[in-house]
Amino acid sequence: MSSSQKLILPGSSVQVNDSSSIYNGYSGFVQRITGDRAAVLFEGGNWDKLVTFRIKDLLLV
Repeated sequence: MSSSQKLILPGSSVQVNDSSSIYNGYSGFVQRITGDRAAVLFEGGNWDKLVTFRIKDLLLV
């Protein structure tokens, strides 16, 4: 891994980058990582939602 690449770790702020997902463009916080997937917490207004994504579909923000 080069020094220009950043790791996605629990607590990281991420944005969903998957055009087939209804969450595309949403930003949230990584809660946990298991294998090649990360659970992302979205908070907004009257709702909180925890959704699992492939790590490759997430961008650090």
